[in-house]
Amino acid sequence: MAKELEWEPVRALARQVRNGEPLALTDEVKALLTRTAPEVGISDADAASSLGSRAGAEALLLECARRIKEGSNRIVDALHRAKRHRQTGDFDSARQEMRDILAIEVVPLYREIAEDQLEDLADEP
Repeated sequence: MAKELEWEPVRALARQVRNGEPLALTDEVKALLTRTAPEVGISDADAASSLGSRAGAEALLLECARRIKEGSNRIVDALHRAKRHRQTGDFDSARQEMRDILAIEVVPLYREIAEDQLEDLADEP
């Protein structure tokens, strides 16, 4: 991905909300969530409708943070398993790890990583 992702502020805000702090629905927070939503596979329309209220914005924020964390965990685990398969010469299983990620992953960055890995494995036996 060419553009820089701003996921740390999303994670920090989500921690605050989980700790009981109300989300201050400022223009800056709205802009952050508007930028982040498509980066985690949430449509612009869904994001815009969520930003109509603080409760909706908090739900959007928590969903963005969840997708970032869970997607990260999934791709890291799959990459680790794929590496072990490659080390043993089991390239079919390594490819399957990436296909399994692509079957469920909605975060474009994590999908791109899996696609790149699958492409790299295409030349293997």
